[in-house]
Amino acid sequence: MTISGSCCLDTTTTTARNQRCSRKNQNCSCRLLDLRTGQAQQRQAEVAHPQQCSRQRHLQTTTTTTSTESSDSGRETKNPKLDFSNEGVAECSPFCHASNGSIIINKGKISPFFLCFLLLFLISPSSPIFTFVVSSETGNNGTHQVLHPGEELQKLKSIRERLNKINKPPVKTIQSPDGDVIDCVPSHQQPAFDHPQLKGQKPLDPPERPEGHSPASTAGSAEENFQAWRLSGESCPEGTIPIRRTSEEDMVRASSFRSFGKKLKRHVRRDTNSNGHEHAVGYVSGDQYYGAKASINVWAPSVANQYEFSLSQMWVISGSFGDDLNTIEAGWQVSPELYGDNYPRFFTYWTTDAYQATGCYNLLCSGFVQTNNRIAIGAAISPTSSYTGGQFDISLLIWKDPKHGNWWLEFGSGVLVGYWPSFLFTHLREHATMVQFGGETVNSRASGFHTATQMGSGHFAGEGFGKASYFRNLQVVDWDNNLIPLSNLKLLADHPNCYDIQGGINRVWGDYFYYGGPGRNIRCP
Repeated sequence: MTISGSCCLDTTTTTARNQRCSRKNQNCSCRLLDLRTGQAQQRQAEVAHPQQCSRQRHLQTTTTTTSTESSDSGRETKNPKLDFSNEGVAECSPFCHASNGSIIINKGKISPFFLCFLLLFLISPSSPIFTFVVSSETGNNGTHQVLHPGEELQKLKSIRERLNKINKPPVKTIQSPDGDVIDCVPSHQQPAFDHPQLKGQKPLDPPERPEGHSPASTAGSAEENFQAWRLSGESCPEGTIPIRRTSEEDMVRASSFRSFGKKLKRHVRRDTNSNGHEHAVGYVSGDQYYGAKASINVWAPSVANQYEFSLSQMWVISGSFGDDLNTIEAGWQVSPELYGDNYPRFFTYWTTDAYQATGCYNLLCSGFVQTNNRIAIGAAISPTSSYTGGQFDISLLIWKDPKHGNWWLEFGSGVLVGYWPSFLFTHLREHATMVQFGGETVNSRASGFHTATQMGSGHFAGEGFGKASYFRNLQVVDWDNNLIPLSNLKLLADHPNCYDIQGGINRVWGDYFYYGGPGRNIRCP
């Protein structure tokens, strides 16, 4: 059952109480809608006086047996009753009755973890009682959670269905020290093979590497054990791939269920700020490109709020920068919204329509085919660089297989991660027209000022090695599958007082640049 109707439940928030709730004890009439029969029934919900619940309380559901009279016959039905106990994690009486008949949860008075637990319990198929459903509403006294029955119940059912598609049955599960759960999934059962054009297939054999490709320098670069989950000493068996398990909490945390695992749609341009996204990048264009390579310095920049991110990556791009934009992307990112923490994580991305309907991060949709059983896309990177201390970077190579046309991703010293099938794309079925390297942040201006989200190390390019973040050994792949140096590398910073970039070239690092910054500062208000 789900609550639909008017339960005048008290709250401890004075402002909300004065507007919405009575201070007195109340027996409130609730309409309980039986989702199986569609019939509404009147029931009583008893709410204690707020002074009687001075510390912590939580919502429990108990079942009482009452007699329901019918004009045809009498029968006994089990109906839920709301009860508040003296133990729990949420503060006293976090509920309040709104004028529209909905039940509002005051965000300031209840733990978000308790809400997630409550939702998981109540929407579970094993729950015999009723289901709460949650959406956001902003009132005069701040932001609250409003419980709407029908539409939101369907949303949560859709979340569960999406999770069933993303999280495949594992043959082994590994608990990472950082809290991630890594599932070892048979490679032919990974999400990519849900795609109609891949059903029944298996991952392809390794392709021919580009000419001129040599193992990355071992100084400061990572091998296969660059991720935190490998510190457990466990690994996935041959014939499986490691996949970071997506939780219901991950999806509930997203700003939009439908956009989970996707970058927000925006106009992608490199000569100006792009819808709150800010860049400090180096790029080449004006030729046909069949891949790119770089070593990327790894840091753990501070991100100001949950709905911003900071990333450092390579883009392989083709299209008109309109709705037909194709991109292939790989690097590291800090994204509290996507992952629920502030760890830098190895990621991939693709789109074929400018971030609208196609594409996703990592393995969160059918697309990228993983072939490696030792690297988990989306898992945390460890170690990271430190200011004036040890420096750590990861080497990435993306290139187009001349034989089959698929775009492959290699990590470090020749470790293949997997590939993007060529049929996913339109323009990139042929070649790229631009390659880009650098950093990107989201500037939401949540407080009315420029964000304090850091890019790279959080320090400006002029501070140099050990202090500023860098990209080094930048190369592209030409039409004949050769790795070659860049020609005419251009540097661009949308707001150089917030994040800047400085480049150079030498015999050891080839083409390189330092980039990044602190975001908000005296010159970036």
